[in-house]
Amino acid sequence: MLIRSFPAGAFGTNCYAIASQPGSSAVKQECVVIDPGMDAVEPLAQMLAEDGLAPVAVVLTHGHLDHTFSVLPVCKGYDIPAYLHPSDFGMLSDPGRWHGPALAPLISGIALPDPSEVRPLDDGAVLDLAGVRLTVRHAPGHTQGSVVFSLDLDDAPGLLAGDVLFAGSVGRVDLPGGSWEDMLHSLRDGVLPLDEAS
Repeated sequence: MLIRSFPAGAFGTNCYAIASQPGSSAVKQECVVIDPGMDAVEPLAQMLAEDGLAPVAVVLTHGHLDHTFSVLPVCKGYDIPAYLHPSDFGMLSDPGRWHGPALAPLISGIALPDPSEVRPLDDGAVLDLAGVRLTVRHAPGHTQGSVVFSLDLDDAPGLLAGDVLFAGSVGRVDLPGGSWEDMLHSLRDGVLPLDEAS
């Protein structure tokens, strides 16, 4: 399994490319892109070229702009679909409403995909993309549609947690659609029962 990442934009959001194995300049290996945030198009293209990767889909952990900012140019540039939990579709159609009044004026006019063009992520769904198997686990709290993805990392389980988990902390719940009660429920019933190696 190959997992590559870089911090995207001013918020340093982790953007990932995951493939079953590395590719090369001669033979491209298919991969999945996760959370192409702000200013991610050029560094993502460079990372994909360095590892000989060709994306087949963009998968989003939630709908906040720091995770979705570059999804439209990435999807159009590679002619690939995007996936998001339906509870966060509204963040694509009206991002200003979901990011608080301080950020709303700064993000007006941002081009995001029409939700009708985005494929839904359902709780418990298993995505087999590019030889990578991601299990979707709905984990509301940070947003209504936050998800985490569990995957097998060769000999151990792994977890892509988006903004549900941070090193020593959890995601914020004070933006519109956030809920501390939902976060506690997601952590207790969705995250803690997972294998500690995830």
